[in-house]
Amino acid sequence: MSSEESSLRALESLMTEFFHSCTTNERKREIEELLNNFAQQNGAWRHCLFFLSNTRNEYVMMYSLTVFENLVNKMWIGVASQDKMEIRNCLPKLLLAQHKSVPYFIRNKLCKVIVDIGRQDWPMFYHDFFTNTLQLIQSPALAPLGLVMLKTTSEELACPREDLCVARKDELRKLLLEQVPTVLGLLTGILETCWDKHSIIASTPPPSPTSGESVELLGSLFQGSQYSKLLCQPMAALDNESQQVCCLVLECLAHLFSWIPLSTSITPTLLASIFHFARFGCDLRTKAKTGPFISSNSSSSNGQLNAGTMLTSNGGGRNGQQSEGSKVDRARLGVLAMTCVNELVSKNCVPLDFEEYLLRMFQQTFFLLQRLTRENNAHTVKSRLQELDESYLEKFTDFLRLFVSVHLRRIESSPQFPIVEFLGLLFKYTFNQPTHEGYFACLDIWSVFLDFLTTKIKSRLADRDSVLNRYKDALVLLLREVLNRIQFRYNQAQLEELDDETLDDDQQTEWQRYLRQSLEVVAKVMELLPSHAFTTLFPVLQENLDVYLGLQQFIVTSGTSRRLNISAENDCRRLHCSLRDLSSLLQAVGRLAEHFIGDVFAARFTDALAVVERLVEVTCYGSQTSLYDLETAVPSVLKPDLIDVHAQALAALQAYSHWLAQFYSEVHSQNQSQFINLIKSAIDASSPLITAKVPEKLLLSSCHLMVSITSTVRPVFLVTLPAVQNIFNLITENQTRRLPQEAHMLVCRALSNMLLLPWPNLPESEQQWQTRSSNHASLLTALTREYRILRGTVNESPRRPDVNDVKTVIQQTLPVLRDLVDSISGESTKSRQICYQSLQESVQVSLSLFPVFIQQPDVTDEMLAFFLTLFQALRVQMGVAFTGQIIHTFLSMFTREQLAASILQEGSAGCRVVQKFLKILQVVVQEPGQAFKPFLPSILSLCMEQVYPVVAERPSPDVKAEMFELLYQILHQNWRYFFKTSVLTSVQRGATEDTMENEAQFTAAMQAFGQSFLQPDIHIFKQNLSYLESLNSKHKLYHRKLFRTSMLFHFINVLLQVLLHKSHDLLQEEITLAIYNMASVDFDAFYSAFMPEFLNGCQGVDTNQRTVLARNFKLEQDLPSFTQSVQRLVNDLRYYRLCNSSLPTGTIKL
Repeated sequence: MSSEESSLRALESLMTEFFHSCTTNERKREIEELLNNFAQQNGAWRHCLFFLSNTRNEYVMMYSLTVFENLVNKMWIGVASQDKMEIRNCLPKLLLAQHKSVPYFIRNKLCKVIVDIGRQDWPMFYHDFFTNTLQLIQSPALAPLGLVMLKTTSEELACPREDLCVARKDELRKLLLEQVPTVLGLLTGILETCWDKHSIIASTPPPSPTSGESVELLGSLFQGSQYSKLLCQPMAALDNESQQVCCLVLECLAHLFSWIPLSTSITPTLLASIFHFARFGCDLRTKAKTGPFISSNSSSSNGQLNAGTMLTSNGGGRNGQQSEGSKVDRARLGVLAMTCVNELVSKNCVPLDFEEYLLRMFQQTFFLLQRLTRENNAHTVKSRLQELDESYLEKFTDFLRLFVSVHLRRIESSPQFPIVEFLGLLFKYTFNQPTHEGYFACLDIWSVFLDFLTTKIKSRLADRDSVLNRYKDALVLLLREVLNRIQFRYNQAQLEELDDETLDDDQQTEWQRYLRQSLEVVAKVMELLPSHAFTTLFPVLQENLDVYLGLQQFIVTSGTSRRLNISAENDCRRLHCSLRDLSSLLQAVGRLAEHFIGDVFAARFTDALAVVERLVEVTCYGSQTSLYDLETAVPSVLKPDLIDVHAQALAALQAYSHWLAQFYSEVHSQNQSQFINLIKSAIDASSPLITAKVPEKLLLSSCHLMVSITSTVRPVFLVTLPAVQNIFNLITENQTRRLPQEAHMLVCRALSNMLLLPWPNLPESEQQWQTRSSNHASLLTALTREYRILRGTVNESPRRPDVNDVKTVIQQTLPVLRDLVDSISGESTKSRQICYQSLQESVQVSLSLFPVFIQQPDVTDEMLAFFLTLFQALRVQMGVAFTGQIIHTFLSMFTREQLAASILQEGSAGCRVVQKFLKILQVVVQEPGQAFKPFLPSILSLCMEQVYPVVAERPSPDVKAEMFELLYQILHQNWRYFFKTSVLTSVQRGATEDTMENEAQFTAAMQAFGQSFLQPDIHIFKQNLSYLESLNSKHKLYHRKLFRTSMLFHFINVLLQVLLHKSHDLLQEEITLAIYNMASVDFDAFYSAFMPEFLNGCQGVDTNQRTVLARNFKLEQDLPSFTQSVQRLVNDLRYYRLCNSSLPTGTIKL
C-alpha cells in the first residue's frame, strides 16, 4: 500500500472517530490539532487532491476541500505559480468527473473553491474561468452544474468579502457587468426552450382549475399588450429534469437581479419567460408544504437538485412520490419567479429607458393577480387562495407592497395602467386572505396607499375633488369591509381564533393588534372622506348601543343580588357578540376624535356633538346601573364583556377631551348650558367608579377621564360640583380603604390640576389664585400627613421594626408628589409657585430623611427620583439658597466608598441611585446665570475623581452614560469656565487663540472621552462621538489650540483603528464623518504629517504596501471623496495584513 493510500485510510478512520458519538471532547481536540497541523504543511494540497479522487468518505472530502479553501483564500499569494496552474487544471476536472456521484454539498463546496480561485486569478491567470462556466450552461447534460457555478460566481464575485483590495473588487464587478448581457441571454434561452419543449404536451389539457377556464382580461389592463395572449396559453407540463433546471435558472436570476442595475439587458422576452413560470404559483395543484424555498447560500439551495432525482429511485412508491415532488417543484418555480420579479421591483432608481419595461411587468403581474382573485363554480376566491402555497402568497403580497410603496407614484397617472381596477383586485385579494398575517400585510399595503393619496391631495388642493372622486368608490368599499371585519356579527369564526391573552413584543395581544391596524385604516379613510366615514360608522354604533342600553329591562333584583335575566345559550352568544362589537366600535369612534377638531371644528360640530352626547349617555347609564356588578348566566364571558364596554366608552369620551376644550373656548361668552351639562354628566359617569370596590380596568378608565377633563378642558366650575367634592373627601380623609396606587396617583393628579392649572378664556385677575392656593395647600397637607410626621419620629438610626412602616409611607407618598410636580412642569410660573408652596414642608422633610436612609438604596432611589423631578420642574421656585443646600448635602453624603459600592452592583437600586444623582447634577450645570457656578469644581471633581475611576474599566453602561452626559453638559453649558475668550479677542485674533483655564480638568475630560472609544460598548461610543461633534459645531472644539496641538491626531488615530478592527461597524458613517471634521481643521497637516506617521506605525504591512496605501488616499477635501478614501484605506490595509499573515515563512515577495 502506497504512503498516500495509508494516509487516506488513517484520515478516514480519524474522521469517523471524530464524528462518533462516543468520542470524548479531549480526543476530539487532539484530532483537531492533528488535522490542523497536517493542513499547515507545505504541499498538503497534493495529498488532499489524492484523497478527493480516491475516497467515498464525505467527512474526508469536506476536510480536503476545506484545506483547498484555506489555501486559496489565505495563502494563495505565496503559492508557486506552477502549483497554482496544476490546481486550476485538476479541480475543474475533478468536478466534471465526480459531480454526479458525490453528495450535493460536496459538489457545491468544490464549485466554491474553483470560484474562489477565479476570484483571485480571473482573467489574467485563469482566462477560461468564466467561459468554462458558460460552456457548461450551454451543454444540456451539464447545465445544472454550470448553473450552480454561475450562481456561486455571482455570490462570491459581485459582492466579495474584504479579503480583496478595493481595486480588485472594482475590477471584478466591471468584468462581471460585461458578461451580464451574455449570461441573461443564455438563461432566457434555457427558460424559453424548456417552456416551448413542454407546452406542446399541454396544448390539449385535461379539465383543471387553471387550464380550461376562459380568461377574461381586465377592461383596459392589457389593451395592446402583446403578452396578454402568451399569458393565456395553457401551462407547460414540465418533466422533473426541466423543473430542476428552471429552478436553478430562476435562483441565478434572483441573485443577479440583486446587484445588476436595471437596464435593457433585462429584455421583454426574459421578463415574459419569468412571468410564465410565476403562473405556476397560481396553479391550484401545487399545495404542499415546501419548507424554505430559496436559501441564502448555494450549498443548501441547490440541495433540491438531487431531491427530485432521489424521489424516482425508490422503485415501489415511485409514481406517487414523483407526483408529490412535482407539486412541490411547481410551487417552487412560482416562488422563485416571484422572487426574481421582487428583486427588480425593489429597485427605486429606474432609468428612463426601463420605465416601459416596468409598466409591462406590472401589467403581467396584475394578470396573475386577476387569476388569483377570479371566482368560478368550483372555487371561491378564498378557497382558491387557501389552496395555494403560503410562500407564493407571501411573495405576491411582497410584490404588491413594493409596487404601492416604490412605484405607484410613477405608474398611477399612466393611461395604460387602470389604477381603479387594480384597487378592485387588491380589495378582493386582501379580504380573501387565508391567514391573519396575510391580512395584516395587505392592510399595511392599504395604509401605504392611503398615505400616498393623502400626500397627493395636500400637494394638489386645487383638484382635490377630482382626485378623490376617482378613488371614492374604492375607499367606501374598503371602509365598509374593514369595519365588517372587526365585528363578530360578520366575522365571528375568524375573530374567535385571535388570541387576546398573550402579549407580543409591543405589549399587545393578537386581537388588539388586529383591531389597532384595522382602526388605523379606518382613521386614514376618515381623513379623506370625513362625512362619509362618519355616516357609515355612527349608525352601526347606534345599533349596538341600543342593545346595550336595553339591558336595563332584563335586570332582576332579589335581596342584595342583581342578576341579568338572559340565560338561553343563543341569546347569551348574541349578546356576547354584540358587546364585543360595541367595544370595538367605541374604540373606532375614539380613534376618529382628532378629525373633529382644529379648522374643521365648526363644519363637523353637529356630528361630534351627537357622538359626545351619546358617549356621555352610555357612560352615565353604565355607572348608574352598575352593569359590571351584575350576576350573569356565563360570568366568565359576559362579565368581562360588560366591564370592557363600560371602560371603552369612558376611554372614547376621554379621546374627545380636546374637542370639549375647543367647544369650551368657542362658547365661553355665550350660552354654556349645553357644555356644562356634558361636563357634569361626564363627572357623574366617572365619579361613582372611583372606589376600591370597582374592577381595576373600569377604575383606571374613569381616573384617566377625570385627568383629561382637569388638564385639557379645565372648566372653571368643576371644583364646585358635588361629585368632585366627594372625590376630594375620599382622597383626603385618612381612610383605610385606599385606592390602588396607580388610581390613587391619577385622582391626586386630577385634583391638583383642578387647583393649579390656569382656567382658559379668563384674565389673570379672575383666576382666584388665592382661594385655589389655600385649597391646594390643604389637599397636600392631607396627602402628606403621615409623611411629614416622619421627621419627628425617625432619629438618626431608626429601629428595625419601624423601618418597614417608614419605607411604606415614603414609597406611597413620594411617587404621588413626584407625579403632581411632573404634571405641571410645563405650566405657568404661577402654577409652579403654588405647587412649591404646598410642597415646601415635604421637601424639607425629604432632605432631613435623606442622610438617615443613605445605606438603603431602594428608599434613596425613591427620594432622588423625587428630587430630580423637583430640580427639573421647580428649581427656580426653590431658590438658589435651598437648591445649594440640597446639592451640598448630596455631595457630602456620596463619598467615594459609597459611590464605588453602589456602582459595582450593576442593575441594582444602588446603581439607579447614582444615575439619578448624576441626572440631578446635569440639571444643575445646565442652569444659566452665575447662581450655581460655585458648585462646578466640586461636581467636576466628583465626576472625574470619584465616579470615573470606578467605571473606567468596567462595563457599567447605565452609570457611564449619565456620567458622560454630565461631562458633556459641563463642557457645553460652561465653556467659558475653560476658555475665557472674549468677543473682542475672537474678532482680533480669530477664535483659535484662546486663554485657557482649568486646563488639567479639560484634558482629563477629553482623555475620558478618548478612552471610551477603546471600549466595546457601542451605545457609549455613539453617544460620546455625538457629544464631541456637538462641542465642535457649537464651540469649535477641534479648532482650539490645546485640542489641535496635543489631542487631534490621537483622536483620529483611535477612530481609524476602530474602523480597522471592525469592532463598531454599525457606526461606520458617524466615525468617518468625525474623522473628516477633525481632519478638515487642517487638511495640509493631516495629509503631510498625520497620514505618513499613521502608515509608518501600521504593523503587518511592508514599505511598498505603505506607498500604495498612501498613493490611493486621494488629497481631496470634500466629504464624499474623503469618505471613499477612508473606506479604501481600511479595506486595503486589512487585505494586506491578511495576505502577509498567510505567507509561509521565508517567502520572498518581489
